[in-house]
This record gives sequence, structure tokens and C-alpha cells, in this order.
Amino acid sequence: MAPFNHDSGKSVGKRSISGGRFEARRPLYMSCLVAMKYNPALKARYEALRARGKLAKVAIVACMRIFLVRLNAMLRTGEPWLHLVLPQPKRA
Repeated sequence: MAPFNHDSGKSVGKRSISGGRFEARRPLYMSCLVAMKYNPALKARYEALRARGKLAKVAIVACMRIFLVRLNAMLRTGEPWLHLVLPQPKRA
């Protein structure tokens, strides 16, 4: 998830996350989009980054990194994600 720079001399290029495993990056992207929809903390982080003027994809990648760090911590400690808020379906 580390961004690679494309700088040369005084020219500053864009950063990209082309490195790493594509097989892991694609599902992480989709799961992060879903998590940003239902997790208030991750959604607030995304909106704060957008309010600071970050591009949408840059903000999503930042949230992907936060999401990945939290998942790694869960695996390391063996604790469940307690802050996950899922909407309950409305009964008719």
C-alpha cells in the first residue's frame, strides 16, 4: 500500500500504488468501500480527507491503509472488530 513517486529533478509527478499484490489490493479496495459506507469512523476519516482537498481515490487509498492496519491488529491480537456498525433491515 506504499505509494511510489514518479519525480525527476524539479518535476513532481503523481503517486501511485502500482506495487504490491494486485490479488490482495482489489478485494481490499472493494471491502474498504463497503466499510466506508457502514463504519462511521472510516466514513468520517474519508470525509475529512475530502474536506482537506484530497482527491477521492487518494482518500480511498488512505482509508484502505487504515482498514488494513486495523485488520492486521485484529489478527495479531485475536480480538473482534467491536466498532463495526451494520444497519439492521427494517421489518414490514
